[in-house]
Amino acid sequence: MRKVPFMATEHIEAASLCLLAEYGRKYGDVVAPPVPVEAVLEAHLGLGLDFDDLPGLVGVPDVLGATWIQDRRVLVDQSLDPEENPAHEGRYRFTVAHEVGHWELHRRFFLEDAAQPSLFGEKKAPSIVCRTSSRKEPMEWQADSFAGFLLMPKEMVLKVWQGQCGSFDPYIAATEIADLSARWGLAEDDRPTVEISRTLAREFRVSGQAMQIRLIGLGLIKTERPAPDLFTRASMG
Repeated sequence: MRKVPFMATEHIEAASLCLLAEYGRKYGDVVAPPVPVEAVLEAHLGLGLDFDDLPGLVGVPDVLGATWIQDRRVLVDQSLDPEENPAHEGRYRFTVAHEVGHWELHRRFFLEDAAQPSLFGEKKAPSIVCRTSSRKEPMEWQADSFAGFLLMPKEMVLKVWQGQCGSFDPYIAATEIADLSARWGLAEDDRPTVEISRTLAREFRVSGQAMQIRLIGLGLIKTERPAPDLFTRASMG
């Protein structure tokens, strides 16, 4: 995996919003979900997008997406084709957004050395291969963060949240998560998706897990009950 410099989440979020604004100036502002991520990649960035058997093509297991920088081409594994597997649409859209993240954040590092040896010693090997086992690598984490910001922009999420909930008050999910965990036997580090996350996920056409991570990051879902504040304790005394 290629080494990339540290990028603050604020920088990554700003890059995603800048891309969405550029798309909006050409094709109309995106003011409601879902974000048209395929159009961003194909129409705005001018990249090719298709499906293939990526593990078979590149000879590496657990590959979901790959980008050929020089060829301006992105492939997604055929298992995520939403027409063949509608249940995987959220994962598919996140993978496309992830590859857009690589294009926006990382392509210059590959273009700076266009003659570099490929990862597989082949002329037409992909510049970037995205494996599920590489999620903790800095480049993959950055692309994941970009994808979340692009598909679920803060102001758009807040608007939909207010429409659904009537306020910006956070949802305390501790009891629901505990009930779901008990029902399905999930480990503590594999939190189930609560109903409000699934509801918003359908509007944004992302996975419930991705939406829940975004809502937690925005402070709209709390996974633990807050401690009583001074006034609550005083009223109880």
